[in-house]
Amino acid sequence: MPESDLDLLLRAARAAAEVATTFIGGDLDVREKEGDQGPVTAADIAVNEVLEDTLRTARPAYGWLSEESPHDPLRLTSPSTFIIDPIDGTRSFIDGSDTWAHSLAIAEAGEITAAVVYLPMRDKLYAAEKGGGAELNGSAIRTTSRAEIAGAQFLATKPNIDPKHWPEGVPPFHRSHRPSLAYRMCLVADGSFDGMLTFRDAWEWDIAAGTLIVAEAGGRATDRAGQAMRFNLPSALQNGVVAGGPAMWDSTMAALGHGPSV
Repeated sequence: MPESDLDLLLRAARAAAEVATTFIGGDLDVREKEGDQGPVTAADIAVNEVLEDTLRTARPAYGWLSEESPHDPLRLTSPSTFIIDPIDGTRSFIDGSDTWAHSLAIAEAGEITAAVVYLPMRDKLYAAEKGGGAELNGSAIRTTSRAEIAGAQFLATKPNIDPKHWPEGVPPFHRSHRPSLAYRMCLVADGSFDGMLTFRDAWEWDIAAGTLIVAEAGGRATDRAGQAMRFNLPSALQNGVVAGGPAMWDSTMAALGHGPSV
């Protein structure tokens, strides 16, 4: 049988991990990107190269959107497009931490249809296919059913608890943080946390895979205004992210002033 899109992403993610881990403890040749876009390392570039070779060789008609590649104008007219972050959590990688991930997704007509987030140093492989559920290391995962935002466990950076974002005051949830945005979404998908949010514009390569994994785990992942996200936009940017189980997503939207359900 032909290799499915999801199987292709899984194969590519494992190839990416083989390359990335060879750089651990070595010279990373760290540089700062133009426009205050953060650091990039030799590992990011090498992983991007192996992913592009693996994925585009298998699907030459697909477009390409990657954090570490030049803009591909053909992606906007391609029926399907790869959306790739070679190493999500580059600062964590540089620091020698294990909280970084390969984030791979495929968008078709604006919707994510297959997704993989792989944290090789934590032995966590998340995967989802549209309509097929979400898994962690081959076992099905689900978001939590919690509805009460007070006391809930959230993943968010400190700027997101600024009172200016919360019309009736910042809810008394418990806040934690992880360096990789893709991993934060997966931790909501597997029920480790009740919700996550970021109000800054989010690059598609950081959130595309996580969006499908949350949805296929029974949750909701939208932009900060509660609108469904369409991917492979010309800007490659989304208006923030709010994700959680359905009840927690409702509660979060209400706390943000968007009503009980949007």
